[in-house]
Amino acid sequence: MWPDRRLIDLFKTEFPIVLAPMAGVMDAELVIAAAQGGALGSLPCAMISPEKAREQVRLIRQRVKAPVNVNFFCHTPVELTAAAEARWKQRLAGYYSEHGLDPSAPIAAANRAPFDAAFCEVVEELKPEVVSFHFGLPEQALLRRVKAAGCRVISSATTVKEAVWLEERGVDAVIAQGAEAGGHRGMFLTDKIAEQPGTFALVPQVVDAVKVPVIAAGGIADGRGIAAAFALGAAGVQIGSAYLRCPESKVSAGGRKALAEARDDSTVITNVMTGRPARGVQNRLMREAGPISPDAPPFPHAATALGPLKAAAEKQGRVDFTNLWAGQAVALGRELPAAELTRDLAKSALGRMKALAG
Repeated sequence: MWPDRRLIDLFKTEFPIVLAPMAGVMDAELVIAAAQGGALGSLPCAMISPEKAREQVRLIRQRVKAPVNVNFFCHTPVELTAAAEARWKQRLAGYYSEHGLDPSAPIAAANRAPFDAAFCEVVEELKPEVVSFHFGLPEQALLRRVKAAGCRVISSATTVKEAVWLEERGVDAVIAQGAEAGGHRGMFLTDKIAEQPGTFALVPQVVDAVKVPVIAAGGIADGRGIAAAFALGAAGVQIGSAYLRCPESKVSAGGRKALAEARDDSTVITNVMTGRPARGVQNRLMREAGPISPDAPPFPHAATALGPLKAAAEKQGRVDFTNLWAGQAVALGRELPAAELTRDLAKSALGRMKALAG
């Protein structure tokens, strides 16, 4: 019934829908629920240890007999200089004072680790059906080991040039991440955020430029969006924001309230939360210090000094310093169990495509 079954055949899933890996607001529970609904569940591993990743994948395997995707970052770590740290702390000093916090107190460093040998050993041991990467691909030696383990490899592209680069290095599918998408921009061959194309412009151009299946991402949150992606030549979609209000997500009570109240203009691309451009629901810090600030230290160090502020505000039910990543279609999200939502998305998309086909 799907006009393009390449992704279904590649992943062995019921539907050509990929649950986006959303670090910090989900764990195995959402992966399991989405997989039970027929999607490819994705486990974000950039903010957890290799041991935690093992635990989570084993839990998924125990609960559902379905393919699983494990997701990793491929950024190059950048050291935080004393000058950059001091400049950022000075920018945040007023917030620390307001919340009665000591800016000189020790703070746990932000944990967003790139894919390395330790994570590669986890992949070789657990052999997930799919491994996805963000910010490019790991070094060739590690990538060869992942493919030798029998895993399908996919990665995000924000431009046609990035998509071609990924295909040349052997990915099995490309995620075309439009500017509407929530979370960190997957850009790795450019840093020009103002030039990032939207999903409707990006997907057909990537489809024309590569032979592998293309997964559309960004601004897709219902059956209409899925049908549109297929009309543009995509073989599947990656959806994140639509799942944020599912009971299986780990979004805080304050975050859920902000998501429920979000509109089409509620999200912005910002660097003040982590130091790297990402789209999320606008909060107090984004409004007052950004959304783009030259004072934000490089990824992921901006998040470190925000830790105490985030905790203090969330205790009061506020998300003033919380990175609530979401895309421009966040208002289309619904409070449904993830399995039910997945089946509804697929049913709606197929109905829409059938109606359009006449």
